[in-house]
Amino acid sequence: MDPESRIEELRTLLHEHNYRYYVLDDPTISDGEYDRLFKELLELEEANPHLISDDSPSKRVGGPPLDGFDQVVRAIPMLSLENGFSDQDLLDFEKRIHRFLNSTEQIRYSAEPKLDGLAVEISYEDSVFKQGSTRGDGTTGEDITEQLRTVSSIPLRLHEQVNGRLDIRGEVYMDREGFAQLNRERTEAGEPLFANPRNGAAGSLRQLDPKITAKRPLKFFVYGIADPTQTLCRTQQELLDYLNQLGMPVNGHVSSCQTINDAMAHFRHLETIREQLPYEIDGMVVKVDDFGLQARLGQKTRAPRWAMALKFPAVQATTRLLDVDFQVGRTGAVTPVALLESVDVGGVLVSRATLHNRDELERKGLKIGDTVLIQRAGDVIPEIIKPVLDERKGKEQPIIWPENCPVCKHRLVKPETEAVTRCPNPHCPAQRLKSLIHFTSKAGLDIEGLGKKSMKQLFELELIRDVPDIFLLTEDKLNNLDGWGELSAQNVIQAINEKKQPTMGRLLAALGIRFIGEVNAALLESEFSSLNKLASASRDELLEIDGIGTQAAESIHDYFSDPSVQNMLEELKSAGVTIKKPTTNQERLPLSGMTLLFTGGLKSLSRSEAKKLVKEQGGNISNSVTKKVTHVVAGEKAGSKLKKAQELGKEIITEEQFVSLVKHDR
Repeated sequence: MDPESRIEELRTLLHEHNYRYYVLDDPTISDGEYDRLFKELLELEEANPHLISDDSPSKRVGGPPLDGFDQVVRAIPMLSLENGFSDQDLLDFEKRIHRFLNSTEQIRYSAEPKLDGLAVEISYEDSVFKQGSTRGDGTTGEDITEQLRTVSSIPLRLHEQVNGRLDIRGEVYMDREGFAQLNRERTEAGEPLFANPRNGAAGSLRQLDPKITAKRPLKFFVYGIADPTQTLCRTQQELLDYLNQLGMPVNGHVSSCQTINDAMAHFRHLETIREQLPYEIDGMVVKVDDFGLQARLGQKTRAPRWAMALKFPAVQATTRLLDVDFQVGRTGAVTPVALLESVDVGGVLVSRATLHNRDELERKGLKIGDTVLIQRAGDVIPEIIKPVLDERKGKEQPIIWPENCPVCKHRLVKPETEAVTRCPNPHCPAQRLKSLIHFTSKAGLDIEGLGKKSMKQLFELELIRDVPDIFLLTEDKLNNLDGWGELSAQNVIQAINEKKQPTMGRLLAALGIRFIGEVNAALLESEFSSLNKLASASRDELLEIDGIGTQAAESIHDYFSDPSVQNMLEELKSAGVTIKKPTTNQERLPLSGMTLLFTGGLKSLSRSEAKKLVKEQGGNISNSVTKKVTHVVAGEKAGSKLKKAQELGKEIITEEQFVSLVKHDR
């Protein structure tokens, strides 16, 4: 393939993988494979500079922010780092520094473990936490202020007085124990597992509801600030000591290195102890220690000249692909799972690996009987990287994607807008079982004693076939079952009875409606006074709710339009299940009955803080000028929404009037 065609192919691949990694938190290739593709692109562009384009992945960092969060634009970008994979790469790094500085003087370095988490910036004003954001595309990140506030290791007030603004940067991560516990809980709840701690941390910080983030085992290590000239520190080591004095957690395995050879030695030390560390690291970051030299070296398009990341080799092995099992999930998604000849990968015996979806399976070109290269992604979840083509004997068999559901035999469908193939049959036994497991799990009604194993047993014995059957269980039905006794049966029935009056939000989350998790369920509960009113809502009415998108609105409307769902809800009522009203007395809150729309910029608080205040004070939010809007808060440079609101005679208030409303009687 000629260089121009290969460069274009690599750009397309890297753009897609950047999007899946940074935006969707759903990578389909390992970090090692991504690094290889990126390195190949850099080498081709270096050899063919006339082919470099403005949209090349080499000129950007990460991906765009999610639409669900407000954006934070920063004056000093959060840059990515160039990667190295060998001692020679590190020596070449120093050579480039000497060449740029036109000097051969010895340079000191700071060598720091490279955590596999999510980079964030935390802004303090006069020592008080004010705003937090993701790296995003470097210049523009996502406003995750309220989510970061829930991370216990991030101080809400610095330990010493710092006047003015200080933008601190670091990594939010999950340690091994916390990650394993989270995935155990998700397994019990019938929810998809996080692929690795990095995805767990990123997915937790991108929860729109900070209450969910608060339940996640997130931690933080600081590694720098946006502008080192704001302090009296002259080196990276002095800065880390200073940040530690301010109350910031600093990694205990940072090393001050007199020479580049010392940095190499520390890299080998970290590689030796990495399995004993309580958190995942995938390499080491090497930085020129002196800030004066950092300033002279400056930066290139996507990375500073004064730092690089030295990556560990991926933990890989080869084995044989014996078969592929097609599994059906709660929403009907069909996932291919590779059945492998057992092999030790970095101390873990691996016999199964996910293949993600049909597109990914076809892209890798696998066959039954192939010798395959596998690795533990993030050193945790095994995945197949590729077939070893040189090992093919000609007897390998193609993998045939089923046309019908492997469980219920219903014809499978693949929507054009999705990568996932689905079984559309809502009565598919596999979907029904996983939906029932979800209903009784911690993410659902959290019925103690009805975990995954018990629900599977009761489903196979046909004692439970649908949700209402749970509430019709009796001690007599359970007493004589294998593994049950009088006490366990009595305890389960008591637990079921205690859950017969859930809130509407809790019930909606438990029902497992597609696109309706805890956050959207809470939004719907705050908008509709009863399940009947929600069930009769039109798509347009649902779309007027801030946070409910097109997919969620369609899903809710289609769900409640299904006659079998209507029948199931009637059976729940007959079984004694009733909706408990929220305990908060919304009528007494200052914004009760109001629906507010914000347009233009706010001065005294962020848009997310304003929306949070509205919801706390009993009001609702709208993103467009609809008949439900009662007040429009007009900030600086308010645009077309203000004009439309004026034409419709909506009440227009200033930011100051809004603040007065929400603070009234507080």
